Amino acid sequence: MTDVIERRETDNPDARLHAAVASGNRPARPNAAASTAAFATRALLRIKHVPEQMFDVTVFPIIFLLMFTYLFGGAIAGSTADYLQFLLPGILVMTVAQITIYTGIDLNNDIRKGIFDRFRTLPIWLPSALVGALLVDVIRYTIASAIMIALGFALGFRPEGGAMGLFSAVLLILVFAFSFSWIWTVFGLIVRSEKTLMMISFMVLMPLTFVSNVFVAPETLPSWLQGFVEINPISLLATAVRGLMHGTATAGDVLWVLIVSVVMTAIFAPITLYLYRNKN
Repeated sequence: MTDVIERRETDNPDARLHAAVASGNRPARPNAAASTAAFATRALLRIKHVPEQMFDVTVFPIIFLLMFTYLFGGAIAGSTADYLQFLLPGILVMTVAQITIYTGIDLNNDIRKGIFDRFRTLPIWLPSALVGALLVDVIRYTIASAIMIALGFALGFRPEGGAMGLFSAVLLILVFAFSFSWIWTVFGLIVRSEKTLMMISFMVLMPLTFVSNVFVAPETLPSWLQGFVEINPISLLATAVRGLMHGTATAGDVLWVLIVSVVMTAIFAPITLYLYRNKN
């Protein structure tokens, strides 16, 4: 008789719930890797259910490359084929740099919707929500790079650095983009609206990407402008990526990009975590 009663209680969902709550046993706290993976999965599911957010990764790079190659190639280099060899690495850098803003936008949306407050009450490694989203953004950057390179090959781009040069160039872009994204997480925590964040990004990215060596060699610019172009982080990255793809990069070119990436992460990642913990 006792066995029958215990079996009925076990089959009853309410009884099982009561037993779980009353037992006092808590589930183990997830480690940093598990919580980061959970938030990365959340970001991937967001892409799955809202695929139009991938337009910036798929459509815009194609438009940029085609437009600048065939509109300005003949005027700047005298040949669209020659200009493509110079332009594609720069356009790749510009495209990835511009889509890093979406890291801050997603964070800002979570804050406005109240999800941010819920995350901070969970017994998890606090930075996992940020790191998980940043890791998924790396997938976006990789997709953008693959699309640009594939289109470049179709148009006649021929990297003299070979497959290893292409791989090294894309890897360097991913490192820089991951570091650059921390800037937008800071702004995503500070500003009150997505529109404000977009305006700030426009004011920052426009001079960084267009006043650089992405489209033209610095030697063709006025002397007073060359100084800014030479220290512009986007120019440093474009020079290194262009050199890696064509087999002309020096250790100094790559080292400067790595130094800039480390400095950006060292400055903006702690600021992001401080604001994340103390956001009201």
